[in-house]
Amino acid sequence: MSPSSSSSESKLPLKPIPGDYGSPFFGAIKDRLDYFYNQGKDEFFKTRIQKHNSTVIKTNMPPGPFIAKNPHVIAVLDAVSFPILFDTSKVEKYNVLDGTFLPSLSFTGGHRVCAYLDPSETKHTALKSYFMSVLASKHSEFIPLFRSCLSQLFVSIEDGIASHKKANFNNLGQAMSFNYIFRLFCGKDPSETAIGSKGPAIADKWLALQLGPLFTLGLPKFLKYVDDLLLHTFPLPFFLVKSDYYKLYDVFYASSGPILDKAESFGVTREEACHNLVFLACFSTYGGLIVWFPALIKWVGLSGEKLHRQLADEIRTVVKEEGGITIQALDKMVLTKSVVYEAFRIEPPVPFQYAKAKEDIVVESHEAAYKIKKGEMIFGYQPFATKDPVVFDHAEDFVGHRFVGEGEKLLKYVYWSNGRETVDPTVEDKQCPGKDMVVLLSRLMLVEFFLRYDTFSVETAVLPIGSSVTFTSLVKATSI
Repeated sequence: MSPSSSSSESKLPLKPIPGDYGSPFFGAIKDRLDYFYNQGKDEFFKTRIQKHNSTVIKTNMPPGPFIAKNPHVIAVLDAVSFPILFDTSKVEKYNVLDGTFLPSLSFTGGHRVCAYLDPSETKHTALKSYFMSVLASKHSEFIPLFRSCLSQLFVSIEDGIASHKKANFNNLGQAMSFNYIFRLFCGKDPSETAIGSKGPAIADKWLALQLGPLFTLGLPKFLKYVDDLLLHTFPLPFFLVKSDYYKLYDVFYASSGPILDKAESFGVTREEACHNLVFLACFSTYGGLIVWFPALIKWVGLSGEKLHRQLADEIRTVVKEEGGITIQALDKMVLTKSVVYEAFRIEPPVPFQYAKAKEDIVVESHEAAYKIKKGEMIFGYQPFATKDPVVFDHAEDFVGHRFVGEGEKLLKYVYWSNGRETVDPTVEDKQCPGKDMVVLLSRLMLVEFFLRYDTFSVETAVLPIGSSVTFTSLVKATSI
């Protein structure tokens, strides 16, 4: 049954949505402090689920005053209710990428880029069609270019371990990710342009100023009010990154001529196409990969030598049988595919999704149905949906073979791409247009890794965004 079926069709009892928003202004402040400092994200939602005995609840979401006019949301926190966020016939995705607030459009050259558009808008169809056409035209470059970038990455990791006994993956992975994306879209190394090696630093600063209201600086708890005042009270200004952003824009404009040439056939000007390309490359792709690749390596690293041996055996056997690394070879690596999906399940790179109800709708959880009124904001915290214990056995554990064989049936509950893993993106939805590319690169990273190494160990830590991963040992392959 559809998670947004009408109450007349639902066999579950229709209940009022539990929870509350507290007093005006102060309720949102209290929830913000609980969310960021007093409880933390997971505990914030867990305590409210337990209090109300429901996975669909009313609450406030940060940043609240004075950045967001209305912090009120209906939170959907299980695998069944969560997909309402994908149903664009019932929900609207107008300016909700970052939730209850919209960063200044100055960050995107004054344009509402594709990520801010609802699929009903004509410009969305034009821009997403354009993106999908660009990615299709680059498909043959995905594997050889990424293999080249990975080779450089592994050399840097080995050098770090040799010199310092450890190597931070995040820093090295950021440089590799930016280099790959820029070379893919622009056909040259960023070092050959005016930004040189500063690309990742510029992109990081640009991202931080837009997304700062959704995170913390990680300061000691006694400084939480300072942290809150700096990040969550007023919008962060574009002028702090203006000159850097336009350096980035100018480099993309000068280096991506063939891609920009395609834009006019989709009814998009070169200027608007370039601002969208910068967003696609540096926000959606780079911003996602620098969170995702450390998560993938973290979970594989922490799984230990047994899984490493199984992955190495599968990867080396298939590569030998297929005579190299091809799309067909990658598709035959069932354990490798499952491990990637499991990492996406347990630590999705974008944990939050938002949408606004276009009409009165009824959303079902496992146990009840709830009416959401037209115009109400719906919020989904994806880690709770993809670690739903009703759907997944040992939901909190990383189980590498979870999606092998019969386990493939569970892929419809993997939502990292802003859609089900079993569904392909279209111009009518908000699913990531680069979904297949990201899955391919993730498999390829594991394949290249285990062709070179037998096993490895890591140290991990929690960052304001994602995880920190440091290699502490690498054992080179003893047989290939």
